[in-house]
Amino acid sequence: MRRALTVFHALGLMLVMFSLTYVLPIATALIYSDGTLIDFLLAMVMTFAGGLLLWMVTRRYKGELSIRHGYLLVVGMWTAMPAVATLPLLLVLDGVSFTDAYFETMSGITTTGATVLSGLDSLPPAINLWRHELNWLGGMGIIVLAVAILPLLGVGGRQLYKAETPGPMKDSALTPRVTETARNLWLIYFGITVACILSLRVAGMNWLDAVCHGFSTLGLGGFSTHDASIGYFNSPAIELVLIVFMLLAAVNFATHFLVWRERNWRRYLQDAEAIGTVVLLGASCLGIAVFLWWQGTYASFWTALRHASFNLISIATDCGFASVDFNQWPTFAPLWMLFLSCITASSGSTGGGIKMIRTLVLFKQAGREFLKLLHPMAVNPMKIGGHVVPNNIVFSVLGFIFLYFMSVVVMTFALVISGMDFISAFSAIIACINNAGPGLGEVGPASNYAGLNTFQDWVCIVAMLAGRLEIFTLLIIFTPRFWQR
Repeated sequence: MRRALTVFHALGLMLVMFSLTYVLPIATALIYSDGTLIDFLLAMVMTFAGGLLLWMVTRRYKGELSIRHGYLLVVGMWTAMPAVATLPLLLVLDGVSFTDAYFETMSGITTTGATVLSGLDSLPPAINLWRHELNWLGGMGIIVLAVAILPLLGVGGRQLYKAETPGPMKDSALTPRVTETARNLWLIYFGITVACILSLRVAGMNWLDAVCHGFSTLGLGGFSTHDASIGYFNSPAIELVLIVFMLLAAVNFATHFLVWRERNWRRYLQDAEAIGTVVLLGASCLGIAVFLWWQGTYASFWTALRHASFNLISIATDCGFASVDFNQWPTFAPLWMLFLSCITASSGSTGGGIKMIRTLVLFKQAGREFLKLLHPMAVNPMKIGGHVVPNNIVFSVLGFIFLYFMSVVVMTFALVISGMDFISAFSAIIACINNAGPGLGEVGPASNYAGLNTFQDWVCIVAMLAGRLEIFTLLIIFTPRFWQR
């Protein structure tokens, strides 16, 4: 019980911090006079008051977070934040149920980009900005931001950072202090976001679209201010800018930090994940373009290359923008894109899925097994990027892959049992657990998730949360051993 109260105390502080995120939509409501100012002010006050009350009631239980506290707080925050974030949607939008609002905000914070809303072009600007701000905050992780601040308030954060940080190699630190690490990563994240916004403005977007799409690009969230997504602009220049920044967002931000700190661009060439991502995406873009041209989907190879490159990179990096309805392409192409969404993003990036590092570990482990069959006594340590990968990480990766695929199977069958066709069900779960956004069939890029019933919405919500927290963090709190002393 005391463990839970310690978590509630930290949760209260973080909700107080979260209330500050309403400043941007409040400013937007003032600038555009869109009639949502009172609603956002009310949501801000309610969030602040709720967090403050929770903090005051539990202040005597203030203390250092253990690893179990960290997992509880991560799961608590990633379920509580979307619930709180529904307030503006429920106050402003008529006819939106709590389930739909929670689906939208969970999709935003987990950077999934799946939406149940239609008429995005006519939404109040402040609501659109709020949705995209959730993408941006969820991208690097509000928990990591909180780690940089909570120690100042008397709540330790290293275990929280380890619980939230994606990828199998969580113990490496860029700086001796975890607060400094989190702060530096956020500075890099913020700087690249500003560069993306300015580039989109130069490429032809207005300021609101540039800010919103800059937020969702760096968060690899894929929300858009238009129902037609990036297809609304029909601009090769905008697509090129987004491709560049989606690739940057899919690279480990620790690598960006090292490049910036050392002023050494060769750091990218020393990142095995970044090289694997670029090579795989480059070959896939060229291959899919040739395939679409050969199939007669596009009369010109260059047109095929343009649309294949943008949409494939968008889905593969788990961003989720679309410039055309790739659901109408020959089946192989969109299925290959969904497959890439499982493996392409780097650990420490804002993308989801299995991650490139785990893909490399699995590939290397398969090679080790072949060698072991031929030479049973051979000593063959695994190396990636010149570094030896300990066996405990290999075993962790194997366990993660098992849970990942079992989660996909179970939730896909849950959607099929509820009445959804297999292609729509399978692609919806893959898109949600990889935090990639659009799937195929009835959840394809030309439609959205509005046609799902309440049960299907909640299955997808669980998939989004499990994908964002990399499955282990969510499932561990349901094990009996977690609650034993």
